Amino acid sequence: MIRSISIHKVGNKSSDESVRLSKQEVVLNDALQDALSQYFLSSFKSEEYYRFYHTIELSLNEVYTCISKIFDNPASLHEQSENLAKHLYDKSTHPKIKGGEFYVAYFRDCNLNGETLDAVGLFKSENKDTYIEVEPAPGGFDIESRQGININKLDKGCLVFNTEKENGYVLSIVDNTNKGNEAQYWKDDFLSVMILNNEFTQTNEFLGITKQFVTKQLDEEFDMSKADKIDLLNRSVDYFKKHDQFDKEEFEKEVLFHANVIESFQKFDSNYRRENEVELADNFEISAQAVKQQARAFKSVLKLDKNFHIYIHGNREMIEQGIDENGRKYYKIYYEHEA
Repeated sequence: MIRSISIHKVGNKSSDESVRLSKQEVVLNDALQDALSQYFLSSFKSEEYYRFYHTIELSLNEVYTCISKIFDNPASLHEQSENLAKHLYDKSTHPKIKGGEFYVAYFRDCNLNGETLDAVGLFKSENKDTYIEVEPAPGGFDIESRQGININKLDKGCLVFNTEKENGYVLSIVDNTNKGNEAQYWKDDFLSVMILNNEFTQTNEFLGITKQFVTKQLDEEFDMSKADKIDLLNRSVDYFKKHDQFDKEEFEKEVLFHANVIESFQKFDSNYRRENEVELADNFEISAQAVKQQARAFKSVLKLDKNFHIYIHGNREMIEQGIDENGRKYYKIYYEHEA
């Protein structure tokens, strides 16, 4: 439930657009409560969480300080929302950043992994949709088009849960508008956050390393067909689907099999962690949501010229590769039932 909310308009500073601050909080009726709750909260589905940080001292993080004051005194929300809007404006300097409405809301009774907590939400709407309004008129109807916000499309959002204050709180972030460098201003420049190293992150990172190894490293050291690489990717995902707990040594034996492949993977894994400053444990609880998310990126399609696509989902022994007497390449596929 939204206990209080303030709205401001934040433009692009480098384009000489202004920041327009409201003088008071917005009063919501029941219909607006429902609509805004849908708009603000429905996009938060990931188990990937963050925390505020600062290179010198956490209290120097502007958003962290404002949020802490709101949690200490919820009546200060409007005052702190003005400070947050000014800070966002100062960070909106990339020429591609769009201006838009900036919302700061206080929520009661939010759920975080089964725990009920208060939360402060920061949201920004940057894009407008066109809506058609039809109204009765003498002799028929009038029709008009209007620009408005689609409550099913949150552009940018952040939920800060009132827990682990000393560590920078726990945050969930949404950014659906930009994927380029300008998108970083919301997460990195405005919020200044770093990812929480939980089971979701651990699972996501390790599957990502495995995919990088199979798709980029194997060809440099081994003569392996595309079908074999797809089989290796499938076995990697299957391991995570079938186990609740990850064990790196067990994974290497069950999935990679061969000693030389395991040795190559260990070197690649070690280099990747060092170069990307990734901290991963060799044993951790597996996140089913992270597996589901990463599995979409593990392509199991074997593309043959422009004529055929073969989807490989299971037993690698059911497909054979060869070359006939005329030099034509072929795949022979075995099956038991035709769907």
